[in-house]
Amino acid sequence: MASEANDKIMSLREAAKLVPSGAHISLGGFTTQRHPMAFVHELIRQKKRNLHFYGHSPGGDLDMLIGAGCIKRVELAYEADEAFARIGPCFRRAVEGGKIEWEDYSNFGMVQRFAAGAMGIPFIPTRTMLGSDIVKKEGFSEKTRSDPKIAPKKLAVMNCPFTGDKIILLPAIQTDVTIIHAQVVDAQGTIRIYGQNFGDEQQAKCAKKLIVTCEEIVEPEELREYPEHNLIPFFRVNAIVKVPYGAHPYACYRYYDYDPEFLRMYHRVARNDKTFREFLNEYVFGVSDWEKYLTKIGDRKLRALKADKKLGYAPALKRR
Repeated sequence: MASEANDKIMSLREAAKLVPSGAHISLGGFTTQRHPMAFVHELIRQKKRNLHFYGHSPGGDLDMLIGAGCIKRVELAYEADEAFARIGPCFRRAVEGGKIEWEDYSNFGMVQRFAAGAMGIPFIPTRTMLGSDIVKKEGFSEKTRSDPKIAPKKLAVMNCPFTGDKIILLPAIQTDVTIIHAQVVDAQGTIRIYGQNFGDEQQAKCAKKLIVTCEEIVEPEELREYPEHNLIPFFRVNAIVKVPYGAHPYACYRYYDYDPEFLRMYHRVARNDKTFREFLNEYVFGVSDWEKYLTKIGDRKLRALKADKKLGYAPALKRR
């Protein structure tokens, strides 16, 4: 078991090579919380292309991938960094310019689709989106839907055979690769997420391959003390990468808060292609790895983001 576990621990570069161009992927986290940003940077450095992205509430992780030319299609409910922007600037430009294909669902609808994939069922019944135009409008073309990896229909509306009520059937999602960022992982791959897990559990369990980046790798005995707190079992995990501050500029509950200065800067420079490219050249291509990126951010900034262990966030952080 120890040999098998050690085979899972690898560098960001090695783990990112497990994601081929054209893969169907999802990323964990929620708006300003726990996105696997170190991994996103490495996908951009390795120039992955034509990725099909599934998300319920991504933020700058998806926005950066779109701006860097990595994304071909998206299926999602919402993309923004909460108070920092109503919608990601790269995402907006790509949709308005026809540079990516996109399909929209409700937030709950996307989580249900991940859950269906995790359960191994082909679809899931729901009432979400009834009465909205999301049901009436379809973003993907017939040509796109001819791809066998994409559902042939956005959804189906039918009457429940038991109650007669109108319901929606949503197609399940099974990703080629899902990448999440967790606080603690043991050396075998058992994952513990502190605080809200959002849709990470469903995304992880619907994936053919699961990559987890984490703040700490601990011994299995440490996680056996409270096994009910362990979200995802080790046998679902294919790769483990230790990257402290791996979610920056987003928060990782109990470890550090989000970086409001960086997020404001990002949404300012990402408004046009020229300044966004300058951003990538400085913060992604201009550093060789995540450690060099953190050096660029600076110890003083990282210390200011450090979370209070009881509260889970940095109470003294200036957010405005």
